[in-house]
Amino acid sequence: MNEVMNNILTRRSIRKFTDTPISREILDDLVQAALHAPSGMGKQTWKFTVVTNKNAIKRLAEAIKTTLNRPGYDLYCPAAIIIPSNLRDSNWGKEDDACALENIFLAANSYGVGSVWINQLQNICDTPAIRDILNDFGVPANHVVYGMAALGYPDPDTVIQPKERIGKVAYIE
Repeated sequence: MNEVMNNILTRRSIRKFTDTPISREILDDLVQAALHAPSGMGKQTWKFTVVTNKNAIKRLAEAIKTTLNRPGYDLYCPAAIIIPSNLRDSNWGKEDDACALENIFLAANSYGVGSVWINQLQNICDTPAIRDILNDFGVPANHVVYGMAALGYPDPDTVIQPKERIGKVAYIE
C-alpha cells in the first residue's frame, strides 16, 4: 500500500498523551499542512493559533468544562493545541477549517504524533469565559472556532482498537 493511503488508513483519534513536548519544527510542519488545505474559492480566511503553554491549555479546558458542565473535562491533557478560526461571515469557514484540521491530523500521524478533534468550541466560542481566553490567545473577535486539534505523543499504554468502517458506496458506471 502506498504511504499516503497507509497514513490515512492508520490515523486514529488519540485521547491519552504523554508529557513529551512536540518540537517547534513538527508544529510548524503541521501548520504548513493546514495552510495547504483547500479553502472555498481560495479565500483562505482562516487563522491558526498554536498553544503549547500547559497553563493556557488548562485554562481553556477549565473554561470549557465549566461552560458545558462536564466534570473531569481536560482536553485530554495534550502537549499542544492548534486552533483554526475563521471569519464569522465566511460562507465556507466551517468546511475550510475541517479540511485544515484533517490535514493537521494526517500530518501529525506521519510524525507519530497523536491527535483528536475537539469540537466543543463551535457553539460556545462566544460565551464570555471562552471568548476572553480566545482573545488572550489572539483569536480575532470576528472569528468563529469550529474545532481544534489536541496533539501529543500517544500514551504507550493506550490500546488502539481496529475500527470497522461502515458506509455505503455506489458506483455509477
